[in-house]
Amino acid sequence: MVGSKWFKLLVCLLMLIRVNGYYVPITYVQDAVAKGGVCLDGSPPAYHFEKGFGNGINNWLIHMEGGAWCNNATTCFARTKDRLGSSKLMTTSYTFSGILSNKAKYNPDFYNWNRIKVRYCDGSSYTGDVEAVDPVNKVYYRGARLWRAIMDDLLAKGMNNAQNAILAGCSAGGLGAILQCDNFRALLPSGAKVKCLSDAGFFINTKDITGASHIQEFFAQVVNTHGSAKNLPASCTSKFSPELCFFPEYAAQAIQTPLFLLNAAYDSWQVKNSLAPGVADRHGTWRDCKADITSDNFLSSTVSLGNSRREDYTSTLATGHCQSGTQETWLRDDSPLLDDTDNFKAVGETGILIGILPKD
Repeated sequence: MVGSKWFKLLVCLLMLIRVNGYYVPITYVQDAVAKGGVCLDGSPPAYHFEKGFGNGINNWLIHMEGGAWCNNATTCFARTKDRLGSSKLMTTSYTFSGILSNKAKYNPDFYNWNRIKVRYCDGSSYTGDVEAVDPVNKVYYRGARLWRAIMDDLLAKGMNNAQNAILAGCSAGGLGAILQCDNFRALLPSGAKVKCLSDAGFFINTKDITGASHIQEFFAQVVNTHGSAKNLPASCTSKFSPELCFFPEYAAQAIQTPLFLLNAAYDSWQVKNSLAPGVADRHGTWRDCKADITSDNFLSSTVSLGNSRREDYTSTLATGHCQSGTQETWLRDDSPLLDDTDNFKAVGETGILIGILPKD
């Protein structure tokens, strides 16, 4: 009986994928290996690419995968044994849905653009660059080189002629979209209209329930392990210590390229991992609270960006983490709303498309 229920559920899920999403095969950037732009285990970086068509043929949308970070030799080595550290272990196809959908009904603004999903396997939000390889575990810390190798590959495939381009990402990929935003702009033609979209990538610098600066200390370890400092925005590192520049409230202050933030007002990942991480809640006292969150500091932390940038961000009232990559939270009858507006409309009309697409 139980097996029958699971089978029916699987059938329903497969039907949903067929209706709202579709599979796109993987592309390995083999020549990145010679450039040192590799995953943690030394395997080549990878992405999934669906070519644009019609009037979207010269428009490009890059969406970078997330997956948190590794902060020391032990945790980074552990990642080499799964898809977050090795392209050898990634699925060879990826479901394109939400902002990556090729159907105008589900993704009216970007359905015919060149759409790319960059797979995440460096553990540093695409910022690492250490020349030496871990002599014991043979771990490579090369996230920034990996990112550039993928961009070079896409430039050679037509992105060098982009008229409109958006660098986006989810979670750690959303943070990467912020940190690499101006670098992305610099790669493209001067006449191209370029913007960045960070989905659930605005990680706030908050103390945990014990009063400790857990997430700041964690980011300091990430920066130190991956050698990230030199690849963080210089406009930030010239004013703040490198680990603070992993927090967009500091890093985004001087970014020149238009930036749009899509974040849940009650980001479940941040509550569970920044506010009440396991190391601060060893007895599980906050377990129920973390499952029913009612407050967050996201909106207040964006004040540091200044009024000139406030029109570039929004926050839905959802409690999830990442909303642009799945149809359920991007554009569907029951999708989260911002002031009675669907996410895709809030992103398209309130921020990201302003100055890119002509409006009716």
